[in-house]
Amino acid sequence: MARLRTCSLTWAALIILLLPGSLEECGHISVSAPIVHLGDPITASCIIKQNCSHLDLEPQILWRLGAELQPGGRQQRLSDGSQQSTITLPHLNHTRAFLSCCLNWGNSLQILDQVELRAGYPPAVPRNLSCLMNLTTSSLICHWEPGPETHLPTSFTLKSFKSRGNCQTQGDSIMDCVPEDGQSHCSIPRRHLLLYQNMGIWVQAENALGTSMSPQLCLEPMDVVKLEPPMLRTMDPSPEAASPQAGCLQLCWEPWQPALHINQKCELRHKPQSGEASWALVGPLPLEALRYELCGLLPATAYTLQIRCIRWPLPGHWSNWSPSLELRTTERAPAVRLNTWWRQRQLDPRTVQLFWKPVPLEEDSGQIQGYVVSWRPSGQAGAILPLCNTTELSCTFPLPSEAQEVALVAYNSAGTSCPTPVVFSESRGPALTRLHAMARDPHSLWVGWEPPSPWPRGYVIEWGLSPPSTSNSNKTWRIEQNGSATGFLLQENIRPFQLYEITVTPLYQDAMGPSQHVYAYSQEMAPRHAPELHLKHIGKTWAQLEWVPEPPELGKSPLTHYTIFWTNAQNQSFSTILNASSHGFVLHGLEPASLYHIHLMAASQAGATNGTVLTLMTLIPEGSELHILLGLFGLLLLLSCLCGTAWLCCSPSRKNPLWPSVPDPAHSSLGSWVPTIMEEEAFQLPGLGMPPITKLTVLEEDEKKPLPWESHDSSETCGLPTLVQTYVLQGDLRAASAQPQSQSGTSNQAGPPRQSSYFKDQIMLHPAPPNGLLYLFPITSVL
Repeated sequence: MARLRTCSLTWAALIILLLPGSLEECGHISVSAPIVHLGDPITASCIIKQNCSHLDLEPQILWRLGAELQPGGRQQRLSDGSQQSTITLPHLNHTRAFLSCCLNWGNSLQILDQVELRAGYPPAVPRNLSCLMNLTTSSLICHWEPGPETHLPTSFTLKSFKSRGNCQTQGDSIMDCVPEDGQSHCSIPRRHLLLYQNMGIWVQAENALGTSMSPQLCLEPMDVVKLEPPMLRTMDPSPEAASPQAGCLQLCWEPWQPALHINQKCELRHKPQSGEASWALVGPLPLEALRYELCGLLPATAYTLQIRCIRWPLPGHWSNWSPSLELRTTERAPAVRLNTWWRQRQLDPRTVQLFWKPVPLEEDSGQIQGYVVSWRPSGQAGAILPLCNTTELSCTFPLPSEAQEVALVAYNSAGTSCPTPVVFSESRGPALTRLHAMARDPHSLWVGWEPPSPWPRGYVIEWGLSPPSTSNSNKTWRIEQNGSATGFLLQENIRPFQLYEITVTPLYQDAMGPSQHVYAYSQEMAPRHAPELHLKHIGKTWAQLEWVPEPPELGKSPLTHYTIFWTNAQNQSFSTILNASSHGFVLHGLEPASLYHIHLMAASQAGATNGTVLTLMTLIPEGSELHILLGLFGLLLLLSCLCGTAWLCCSPSRKNPLWPSVPDPAHSSLGSWVPTIMEEEAFQLPGLGMPPITKLTVLEEDEKKPLPWESHDSSETCGLPTLVQTYVLQGDLRAASAQPQSQSGTSNQAGPPRQSSYFKDQIMLHPAPPNGLLYLFPITSVL
């Protein structure tokens, strides 16, 4: 931002320099105040002189703040002929900006004059003034907090004066101390100070908008002296000096040379290097002594130490902490009690497995580097023979035949612990009874028993995963010292869903009772898998299922119930719950010829497990049943038809349209008026293009009815009714005419012709000779 402002100033200066000489002196800006409070209004005026002859008579004056044109300028002509433009900026929100007076010069905007405007805040009161007397530089250094940003150049001055009282009366003034730009501290040299005389000190802040002063500080320079810290170092070893005790450190320090004549006190702090421990403070240290033995530390532990000092008993300030010194404490012999337990090998009774657990007797019991098992032969005075040297908490060794007792010790570089005797006693005491175990939660087991009589002095409890390992490395054990106890909660090395073997052995004075065993799961599990479903019988609407229950498993909760689920082809699910003693079930209400998916779920208090899915299809109906169904359907259809027929027959309105009355030609009266011999006429059916008809006989029922065409000539056959059914015999006409007419007439008189057809009110055509072809053209009509 500062770089951008510098560039703007440069360009503005170049523009002014390049303007014509007469234009340089044309305009001038005056402002009400070049520096104002941020956000306050400011008024500016620009006057263009009358001698600017190259300008218009009424030039338009423009205002620009930074790069933005500002409206609202009021322009007027003064009495001397010059032009004046005045503008008021209601809120100056820029901490630094340039206000320019401009004119339109050709196609560009030319600056006649410009002025820099600044806005900010008056200085705040400096706070937290404090001073320290530094003997290294022999100067009084004072610090303060300048307060919030003012956005204006602000100067700070450290002022002081000498005073013989409590700074109520001002004495000789001390030269002001002006810090460098951006700094909030200043030093008063030693030559301007009286070390044991009060002086008043304050800070004054000043800028263009105001001045502020901090509260006055009254002090004596030596009362605020701050010493430099001593240098810590390790004491040099000497033959006369005794070696440090376990958990102790011997150290010394060298005081700061310029402060040797000043009475002071010091304090020490320390913490272990490992871990996240906090500092522990020790002090005050002796005044005259320059060495110190620090005890109560952890043995064989590296520590970090620092020291600082203060003027005492007179006032002063604590020095900074000295550079760190790292020292390591010496070890101490292990201060532990070893709880022991032993067991003989079954295959080799003279091989003993000895187990132990260290129990600290003090908070700082010392580190243990290893363990030694030894025994003292009875015939060799003072001789100690080692049997085992290990860093583990167990040891297997052959027990000499004459050895009835061994000694166990823990050791490190500083020494050994007190020996713990181990007596190999025989099993002569009574056994405990009613040993039982149960899971309290997935990570603990409760083992209980009934104590024998007399009460033992304690119990040894062992537990581990079953089956036991040959090395018994997975065994965990502890000694219960209370002989009247009736149970114990096992919480060490217990994992969920595991089978544990628990052994409890009573301990008596110089004897032990027989061991008792019990098995328990830390947490019972759900069934591993559900029984497998089998289809025993199936029908069209039912299916009989069966399964073989799983045998009970150790550590598994007993089953509480079964649940059968089945789903049809439409993805509809059904279920039913059965008791745990069930081993079969019949599904009813199934659809014939349908597909079903079935599975069994076995549930216990610990959870549930689904079995495999059984898919089956019900049977389809048999053939006889199908025949019966079809027969019933046919019978129902027949009854429906009979009922419909009876209804039609009994309803005259529906009978006639379907079955009209057909008269009997044999009993018709049509033949009474037909002539015996009728001249053969030949006529042509109109529009048919057929051979001529050889003979035509007209029949009617009881009375003769005149036909429409009787009064017309045969040539007018075209007027025949269109709805006439005819029989047309096509053949040899001469053969037909050669037949005796008597036969024809006899035939006609005897009754209906043998080969003729008869219908109600229809025309009958006698057949042509047999060798002819017969064509039938039905033409319906009502005569």
